Amino acid sequence: MAWWIWVLAGFFLLSLEFAATTLHVGFFAVGAFFVAILVGLGWDAPLWQELLVFTVSSLVAFFVLRPVLMRKLKLNDSPVVDSMIGEQAVAVDDIAAGARGQAELRGSRWTALNVGDTPLTKGQRCAVERIDGLQLHVRG
Repeated sequence: MAWWIWVLAGFFLLSLEFAATTLHVGFFAVGAFFVAILVGLGWDAPLWQELLVFTVSSLVAFFVLRPVLMRKLKLNDSPVVDSMIGEQAVAVDDIAAGARGQAELRGSRWTALNVGDTPLTKGQRCAVERIDGLQLHVRG
């Protein structure tokens, strides 16, 4: 195959990587560019050998370079979400012990479950103990 076909294949795979953002397909683009360089420098081989070199170089790049890049770019690290546990919410309603009501935290209204033994009165501050989806577990 001509070198420019491998370059086109490499750019196609690279554009797929940009669309997918998974850091998987890009290494196959590296393999295509590698074969394009070899063919461009005069390596005259049958198509099956070019495909073999493409596959091997892509897999080597994938299994050797990907872990290094994932570590360097910190793509494996899950971001720490700001925790609201321990913050003070304000009861918007009277909330009996074990009942649900509304509480305000950081300027937003939340469904709040009073997990304490005492009822919460309107305007009373309460501590956030846990967050379950969009529901705060609060205690007075």
